[in-house]
Amino acid sequence: MRLSLQATEFRSALTVGSIDSMVSSVTAWTENPPYVPFSSHQPRVTHGAKCYCGAVAFEVCADPVDAKICHCSACQSLHGAPFQWAVIFHKADVSFIRGLDQLHFFNSELGRAERILPCKLSCERCRAPIADEGRNMFLAFGPLFGFRSLAEIPEAFRPTCHIFYGARVIDVDDGRPKYLGHKGSATL
Repeated sequence: MRLSLQATEFRSALTVGSIDSMVSSVTAWTENPPYVPFSSHQPRVTHGAKCYCGAVAFEVCADPVDAKICHCSACQSLHGAPFQWAVIFHKADVSFIRGLDQLHFFNSELGRAERILPCKLSCERCRAPIADEGRNMFLAFGPLFGFRSLAEIPEAFRPTCHIFYGARVIDVDDGRPKYLGHKGSATL
């Protein structure tokens, strides 16, 4: 009898511990980049971006690591467009300034509306796609930065290549390298 009671107590403690662990991991994301404010020793903000309705906004304090045009079928479906423009930052160089409570997370690998990395972020209010969050990188969507013309787009934000060009639905003749998969894979 005591043995089964100990097993029950153990399962109960394990369940409580697991729940505490899950709650801790759910709240921990708000304590790490890009969800924390820049510290006072952080370099100055270089650009800001916001969703369509303005409920969610973030800033960056560095030039992007890269910028690419993605033609994969997932980006086509998500954006309702033949391709999307991704501007890639280290997560530590991004800080949300408004709307953490308006963020919607979606893990496309598992098909779950949860912040399980990598995941997609959108605005809960206007449903605008905001970014893809990886384990170390933040792939922001270029149009959110509000550049009004090609002349306004800083050189560092301009796409360097096309990726997943084999899945394209339209041809783009812009002189940029076109990769069948990720950058560095076979080219067309």
